[in-house]
Amino acid sequence: MSAPKIKSAVEELATPYLEENGFQLVDVEYVKEGGNWFLRVFVDKEGGIDIDDCSRISEYLSAKLDETDPIPDAYFLEVSSPGAERPLKKPEDVAKAVGRHVFITTYEPVDGAKEFEGRLDGFDGAMIRMTIGNRKQAIPYDKVASARLAIVF
Repeated sequence: MSAPKIKSAVEELATPYLEENGFQLVDVEYVKEGGNWFLRVFVDKEGGIDIDDCSRISEYLSAKLDETDPIPDAYFLEVSSPGAERPLKKPEDVAKAVGRHVFITTYEPVDGAKEFEGRLDGFDGAMIRMTIGNRKQAIPYDKVASARLAIVF
């Protein structure tokens, strides 16, 4: 099974349990590092997650993955928080980040730049509006290569 199919299968297994228990699935990665495969599941909830949350989710996923066996290779399962600079993978993630400090990269230049960091002022599903310093910036969502929360020092 390919990595995208494994990611999709894990998302299908995890999402109902996570949503029932107040968690949000942020991302799933299935990657080979060195000679080992890693299945990484990034989860969050309002107020953040702790080690006990990760442990409970890991136990649930481990049992479900053993039951359905969608991954042919040996792998290490890791469940963790996406961290303070969590990625904003889905439109819903971007919408929830309005008012927060973000870092965005684009596939091609927008007004001469491909990297933007500042306050996310709004998102209507098609256009991201930001304040960077004292200027306003609009970025078409279909040009966004990556977006994440950013820490301000």
